[in-house]
Amino acid sequence: MFRSTKSRAVERNRNFARDVSTNVSYPTRLNFYLNPPHEEVSIEEFETWAIDRLYVLGEIESALFRNKAKKELDMIIKRVVDKHLPMGSNMARVVKGAGLDEERRKDHYSHFILRLAFSRSEELRYRFLRAESALFKYRFINEEARERQNFVDSLNFQWNAVSKEEKSQYLSKIQAACQRNVENESFFKVPFIKVPDLVERRAVFVHKGFAYVPFSEQISIVIEEFEKNLKLSLENTAKALPRLDEDDRLLPILNHLSRGFVAPEVTVSAAKPGEVTADQVDSLVPHFPLCARHLHNVLRKEKHLRHFSRLQYGLFLKDIGLSVEEALIFWKRSFSNVNDDKFNKEYRYNVRHSYGLEGNRKNYKGYSCQQILTGPQLGPGDAHGCPYRTYSLDNLVTALTTLGITPDSSGCREVVDAVKGRHYHIACTRVFELTHPQKGTLEESIHHPLQYYQLSTGRQ
Repeated sequence: MFRSTKSRAVERNRNFARDVSTNVSYPTRLNFYLNPPHEEVSIEEFETWAIDRLYVLGEIESALFRNKAKKELDMIIKRVVDKHLPMGSNMARVVKGAGLDEERRKDHYSHFILRLAFSRSEELRYRFLRAESALFKYRFINEEARERQNFVDSLNFQWNAVSKEEKSQYLSKIQAACQRNVENESFFKVPFIKVPDLVERRAVFVHKGFAYVPFSEQISIVIEEFEKNLKLSLENTAKALPRLDEDDRLLPILNHLSRGFVAPEVTVSAAKPGEVTADQVDSLVPHFPLCARHLHNVLRKEKHLRHFSRLQYGLFLKDIGLSVEEALIFWKRSFSNVNDDKFNKEYRYNVRHSYGLEGNRKNYKGYSCQQILTGPQLGPGDAHGCPYRTYSLDNLVTALTTLGITPDSSGCREVVDAVKGRHYHIACTRVFELTHPQKGTLEESIHHPLQYYQLSTGRQ
């Protein structure tokens, strides 16, 4: 059940007062998400919180797919978490007060909202699990030692502590297995199948089916338990999804969010009208992403673009700074096979409409990658859409070759692998990095054609 934001705000203030005084609801910023939230939220919060978390998970998935080193991965996670999903430690309660609980509440709710969205298929469940696990691992490692241990203790793992006598009995073997001095460390033991990664890298001593694990390596078991619990929860959520079909408020949002894992929705500020003229468009094509470049090339070759293709390209040109006056000049010249009278009757209105000067006078924005990927499918003669999705692999490799990316290069293979995995925005990001080596590795993935153009030209 949903309430108005105002009525909920009053109740939430009471809840915060209760949480701060008892410190029960969110005693730490670490969370296994074992208990679903039970308070009411507004539709606006439901969607906004989920989109913020979706952006974080999307950037994590992009970094994981591109095999970022641990240090670089941590930097990426820190940057997007601090911006979209911040959570202060308990030390910050004096300063943040109830705001600390609000951060943790947002984290809690957004996890369960996306769990609903990404339980819909095995592929989505796997991707969600992988990204959430990386996020939890980052938070666990960077949590204060005392808070981390308090959290682990609260989980009741029932690890078997190794007594001093037992440790002394096997100390030489333990040190040989761990390949370091562990005399001052505490140990616990668990069935070795629970810590396959520790066994693989020979970080534990294995005896009679048990692995003797130093407390410094506890993260492996914590992560394994986190993933096991989340995997089971996702499967159970998938079974319960049919019961949501009756709620026509949630389904459109959940469908939108699940599509967002294709390419998270972002907001990019368009250039001021007049920054680009009709005469400059051709010279700017090298700075266009492949989708806009393809539309431009088809336009130049065919002297025409069909409706959806024309709309996608026209709004992109509007975003980069082409004014309505210059747009009319550009399209009239481009449709060189069309006389003035026909152009004015069939195309002039549509150009002015996209600028908010005709019809309902809505000032349309250029399409994001998500809108392009989930928009109208291609028909005969159409050129719109995302080339990374619509091109055959052979045609894609040919297109990459025209950009200077050789077919047998590792870069080309990375792009093709991303496309095969349906990570289209990652493929586009990698193409940008390969064709703009002077820019280095991008801090965030590309999710909008205008973002690509602005990064390439430096016009932000």
